[in-house]
Amino acid sequence: MPFTHFDEKGAAHMVDVGDKAVTKRRAVAEGSIRMEPPTLAMILGGEHRKGDVLGIARIAGIMGAKRTADLVPLCHPLSLTRVAVELEPRAESSRVYCSVTVETSGPTGVEMEALCAVQISLLTIYDMCKAVDRGMSIEGVRLLEKEGGQSGRWVRGVAPAVNGDPDAVDSPAGNPLAGNPGQAGSDEPVASWKKQ
Repeated sequence: MPFTHFDEKGAAHMVDVGDKAVTKRRAVAEGSIRMEPPTLAMILGGEHRKGDVLGIARIAGIMGAKRTADLVPLCHPLSLTRVAVELEPRAESSRVYCSVTVETSGPTGVEMEALCAVQISLLTIYDMCKAVDRGMSIEGVRLLEKEGGQSGRWVRGVAPAVNGDPDAVDSPAGNPLAGNPGQAGSDEPVASWKKQ
């Protein structure tokens, strides 16, 4: 399949989605920010003089999802029905893990909104903590799952069909924030995947 954001002459254009069916769309993205242990301890202890770092980062992620079309030139403005930003500090790896779920009912997907929200959340953490830790590293930002539209469901790390049935797909073993943390920022998915 060719890139869809170029016309037959090679010029960039916004894809025409006017004839696409309006369906429920959902996307999940993830990422993490690695920092020095004392920086994470300051966040967890509420010692940052700018206030609630994770609370502000959560709101920033929601705002980032809503403003994606203003930041990415060829994205369509979408009316989002849900943006859920989850932030989980992980002391064992000195990271804050971010997972974002975005939903809408419309003619195009919300993958970009989910990815944008993750990055804005993590950038906000960097901005608020950079005075004490400029070596923080944002890592592993990627799409985990999308569903809806003509292409159907896609899940990272699994085949698009099970036993030849195009409507049957593998699914996550569970919420990576609920007891299955994995390694954010590594080459392995944060969630473990298994066949249904």
